[in-house]
Amino acid sequence: MGPAGLPAPRGLGCFVLVLLLLLGGSGSPGTTPPPRAPWAEEQGAVPEGAPWGRVRYEAVKKHLGALSKHYWQYLACKVWQEGCEEEEKHRSGPCCGWGFPLVGQDYLEILSAWYCSFGKCCETGDCRIINNITGLEAELNGQLHGQHLAKAVVLRAVQGFLQSPRPPKALVLSFHGWSGTGKNFVARMVATHLFRDGLRSDCVRVFVSLLHFPHHNYVDSYKAQLQRQISETLQRCRQALLIFDEAEKLHSNLLDAITPFMAQHTSKGQADQQRSIFLFLSNLGGNTINEVALEFWRAGRAREEIPLELLEHYAHRQLLREKLIDFVVPFLPLEYQHVRLCARDAFLARGLPYTEATLDQVAQMMVFVPKEEKLFSAQGCKSVPQRINYFLP
Repeated sequence: MGPAGLPAPRGLGCFVLVLLLLLGGSGSPGTTPPPRAPWAEEQGAVPEGAPWGRVRYEAVKKHLGALSKHYWQYLACKVWQEGCEEEEKHRSGPCCGWGFPLVGQDYLEILSAWYCSFGKCCETGDCRIINNITGLEAELNGQLHGQHLAKAVVLRAVQGFLQSPRPPKALVLSFHGWSGTGKNFVARMVATHLFRDGLRSDCVRVFVSLLHFPHHNYVDSYKAQLQRQISETLQRCRQALLIFDEAEKLHSNLLDAITPFMAQHTSKGQADQQRSIFLFLSNLGGNTINEVALEFWRAGRAREEIPLELLEHYAHRQLLREKLIDFVVPFLPLEYQHVRLCARDAFLARGLPYTEATLDQVAQMMVFVPKEEKLFSAQGCKSVPQRINYFLP
């Protein structure tokens, strides 16, 4: 079997070589034309249209054999990264007396692009993995509103983990805050910019506690299923993302099932071959985070002055006790100005026109708390995309 589980490509390669030989009979601008001397030297002058003798036939076969071998070396280097040293040596050595016809190079490029679309020719070694940190940073800055702490922590954690040559364990992030503040939004961003197919990638798994593990009576069965699904994902992908929504409702036995996959790597080979990221999304600590934000507002201080150290203590106690969580990521409550920005993004995402007055109308439809200050949106931006339907022409 070849890369990515495909059949060995030798038959295909031979077919392509024959096609290239048929197409590439003459040189192209910038290439050295094939020499005629070896044929003439071995056979002497042969009238045009005369039948070939054995000597000339053998000379032609030898010449085409060398040409085919070099085409194969070039193809193997371009597509499978095999034999590149020989190819480079050939290019840097004395001129061999012939060159690739331009059309042959074009066909090799097409073949290389086609083959790599199946998976194993990308910079990451797996085309399912894209690790677009620049895109992640841009979307965090442009689409995530009111979350200076989450932006900084997520970007620093993910970038540092992916750039580490040999991370000692999985990266574990614990997201905390009220509903609608952006926890799922950021999890989707991470999936989108690390994996070509985002949340649909077979290297990404999403588990929702009350959806996937609703009955405590079946926790042993859930535990076995969860361990099997995580193991299969990690075996299938050298880099994986596992998201646990409503993490505060995970049964302790299920946390026990997850723990070995997040712990310190037991061997050097495991550290070299496997990178996994675990995201735990939880409402735990949401009220306390809101109280801190409210206190800063009442004191006349900007929310951007809130330090991470004040909000790092709300992760699941069991995971904290076992020192598995690398970063706690607090999500602050959203204010009126942030809801307006979410409404603007929703209109832009659907290509719809809007006015400043329309954005105010959408924001005013939301419920704000506390009762006296009416400072924070009780639902964050969660229902904003649905609210703009009221303003469609």
